[in-house]
Amino acid sequence: MIKGTCHCGAITIEVPGAPAYMIDCNCSICRRTRALWAFYPEDAVRIDGEPSQTEDYVWGEKSLRTVRCRSCGCVTHWKALKANDLGRMGVNMANFEPGVVAALEVRRFDGADSWEYL
Repeated sequence: MIKGTCHCGAITIEVPGAPAYMIDCNCSICRRTRALWAFYPEDAVRIDGEPSQTEDYVWGEKSLRTVRCRSCGCVTHWKALKANDLGRMGVNMANFEPGVVAALEVRRFDGADSWEYL
C-alpha cells in the first residue's frame, strides 16, 4: 500500500501500489486542477477523513463526482456516477510523495477534443 494526503492532511488515500502510468488530461476540469490520474478498482482504494471534510463537484453530463478537501481545496479523487465505468475510480497521484510520482510514466490524454491519447 502507498499513502497520499491532501495538503492539510484531513483526507488520506491508500492505494495497493504504484500504477503503471498516470493520465494528464486537458479536459475543462483536469486542466484547471492539474491532476495526475491513476485508475484503481473502487474496492482497492481506501479514503479516510470525515465526510464533512470533503466537497463533491458534479457537472455536465453528470458522469463523474470529483471530490476535493473542503479545508485546503486539493482534488483527491473522482468516482463514476454511471454504472458502466468498469467499477474503477480515479485517484489524483499529485497527492502522493514526489518520489512515488517521479518514477511513473505520464500519458497525455486529449479530453478536451478528440478523446484520444496524444
